[in-house]
Amino acid sequence: MARPFALLALSLLALAGCREPAAAATETGAAPPSAAPKEQELAAGDAKKATPQAQGVARVGQEAPDFELSDLDGKKVRLRDYRGKVVVLEWFNPGCPFVRASHTKGSLVDLAARLEKKGVVYLAINSNAPGKQGHGVEENRKGARQFGMKHPILLDESGQVGRAYGATNTPHGYVIDAQGTLVYRGAVDNSPDGEGESPEGGSLVRYLEDAVVSTLAGQPVRVPETKAYGCTVKYGS
Repeated sequence: MARPFALLALSLLALAGCREPAAAATETGAAPPSAAPKEQELAAGDAKKATPQAQGVARVGQEAPDFELSDLDGKKVRLRDYRGKVVVLEWFNPGCPFVRASHTKGSLVDLAARLEKKGVVYLAINSNAPGKQGHGVEENRKGARQFGMKHPILLDESGQVGRAYGATNTPHGYVIDAQGTLVYRGAVDNSPDGEGESPEGGSLVRYLEDAVVSTLAGQPVRVPETKAYGCTVKYGS
């Protein structure tokens, strides 16, 4: 009667030995040999859908979402046309007190003009919906005159581009390198009110400009993401 038990024990040991390679493969990240090709394809598809870029949401270190918007003269501006250049995006609202302070006293005074001399493309984007503060061609033209802005102001009335970039405030700055990768997103500086004054107990840090300077020099951005301050973007429903 001892022989059947011995055979059973040998069978169990053999079965356990066959399972060890599959377990080891799983630990190293490889797909188990037993996984069906169709299941692997479905898993890969789900992973792709879960990535920020597939959702169209901008993330530092990933490709910046492409867009096409009209400027105040109705001319179409496409981000992809500037591949090979460093691009700055500034979310803009001429009626926002923080924007006014930044452009008349703070870190945005002459910033676009200075950066454009270095070959940087500077684009302002207004994602405020119709009927909201700072919306409309004439309001933005008036703001451009008031702030001495010579660079394009693009209108994103649907808010699609603003949402794709996760723009929450005005001003809200983004830097895209020559390869089309987003390398900075966040505040213009650490001024508490946009007036470019040093915060209490500290020194002024111009995050947006510093990010551009580092990118032009081929160096990593020291602070790639900060929390934007200012007025909320006035999206539609």
